[in-house]
Amino acid sequence: MNSVGFEEAVRAILQHIGEDPAREGLRKTPERVRRSFEFLTRGYRMNLDEILNGAIFTERYDEMVIVKDIDFFSMCEHHLLPFFGKCHVAYIPNGKIVGLSKIPRIVEMFSRRLQVQERLTNQIADTLHELLNPQGVAVVMKAQHLCMMMRGVEKQNTVVTTSAMRGVFLTQRSTRDEFIELIQSPVVQ
Repeated sequence: MNSVGFEEAVRAILQHIGEDPAREGLRKTPERVRRSFEFLTRGYRMNLDEILNGAIFTERYDEMVIVKDIDFFSMCEHHLLPFFGKCHVAYIPNGKIVGLSKIPRIVEMFSRRLQVQERLTNQIADTLHELLNPQGVAVVMKAQHLCMMMRGVEKQNTVVTTSAMRGVFLTQRSTRDEFIELIQSPVVQ
């Protein structure tokens, strides 16, 4: 949809709920909503190769690498309402490592699309698994969903947790347990 079509759709929504899109406070709302949605869904326009920028390196390291407490914001594809929280990602290299800043950027790319948390969790795990062919990948996401808080069941303190385990995180309980223990430990200050 082009910019004009998007803004006309927003005007139609405003009229549908009983508002006057010509009212002073709403005159620029269609443009603001369009720009907001362009920002909130910018993950569709992000490119994995550009994000990585060649930052995959050969390295003889075979212990767990964890990037935890990655803030993320996404939009529920069912209600177009935000969900947000923390993402924890781990992998065990198998000859290749990725620049650490690339992991939050991958989370950002997939979270800035219309999503369900389950798919989002899998997309992050699958992407790292395909890129690095590691011994294993683990992703845990904890989020609050405004579609559950503001409408529907209206439960303000509900947290949704999803996980995706690949390789040794799936097959070796001790590896999975170590990951869970490490993401629950406090950050060193």
